[in-house]
Amino acid sequence: MCHRGPCGLVFLLSTLFQLCHAWSVNNFLMTGPKAYLIYSSSVAAGAQSGIEECKHQFAWDRWNCPERALQLSSHSGLRSANQETAFVHAISSAGVMYTLTRNCSLGDFENCGCDDSRNGQLGGQGWLWGGCSDNVGFGEAISKQFVDALETGQDARAAMNLHNHEAGRKAVKSTMKRTCKCHGVSGSCTTQTCWLQLPEFREVGSYLKEKYHKALKVDLLKGAGNSAASRGAIMETFNSISKKELVHLEDSPDYCLENKTLGLLGTEGRECLKKGKTLSKWEKRSCKRLCGDCGLSVEERREDMVSSCNCKFHWCCAVRCEQCHKSVTKYFCVKKEKRERSGGGIIRKKELKLKKKI
Repeated sequence: MCHRGPCGLVFLLSTLFQLCHAWSVNNFLMTGPKAYLIYSSSVAAGAQSGIEECKHQFAWDRWNCPERALQLSSHSGLRSANQETAFVHAISSAGVMYTLTRNCSLGDFENCGCDDSRNGQLGGQGWLWGGCSDNVGFGEAISKQFVDALETGQDARAAMNLHNHEAGRKAVKSTMKRTCKCHGVSGSCTTQTCWLQLPEFREVGSYLKEKYHKALKVDLLKGAGNSAASRGAIMETFNSISKKELVHLEDSPDYCLENKTLGLLGTEGRECLKKGKTLSKWEKRSCKRLCGDCGLSVEERREDMVSSCNCKFHWCCAVRCEQCHKSVTKYFCVKKEKRERSGGGIIRKKELKLKKKI
């Protein structure tokens, strides 16, 4: 059992330490263990950001990015090759690339700076490349060295994982933002110089979630052996698919039901959302998706929330707050015939029947 943070992150770090003696990055970078130590903290932080984004994007889905899903290597026990696996590999790769690029821009690495390779060139009508673009080329190169090294297989699953790693890196590039500065007399905008900046990582996650919904299934798993001819056919097939698209080999299981073999908990006991002005349509339909469509009922529970309030600053120097109690309504998926013992008797919990359309 893993006791130190998310299991996937621990596995990722332990694997990287095992591999560090074999690392060799491009000529413009240092090589060997010293180079590994420089980038390792950024790689770990990037992997963590990928984990957190995965949990955010799937918080109200039947599959909600459980801990077992966060291990990247084929030898980690994660042997499924479905859409969810595809997303995990893509968002992890994107997180590592994103963090390396951001840390490069912050000056954390001596051998990395702005990407000014196109400065002075015409970018479009009325603007030129200039300024200090985030160096995604650097982040891409180092991310590829670290993350792709975790995949040592040569079969269809390995090809799928590597393809989705690349899709994650493409997602970072595709969501870059162009920022411009005007130049001209008296504040006019006769010409502009523009550069590329990283977006918020949430945008990368949302971009990949859209790709997840459109992921392409590749029928290679059954008949794809490990011979040179089979490997060639596998490579040819994946090369024919856009590197921006997520790919998978297997259909996803029924996430409604508990499956201990696959490490799935099912949706019984999961919280769902029904009301709220800021909820998206996807969130508002979570009770139907998690409960109703899985043969479960929605149970309403009133919970007492305690928070700090009416905080005041007292000279000198302390902030004192009161404790405020607020009753909130939450909704959970329960079995239709669920009962609870209360004292010596048995009582039936109040159930809310789902309407046909939520």
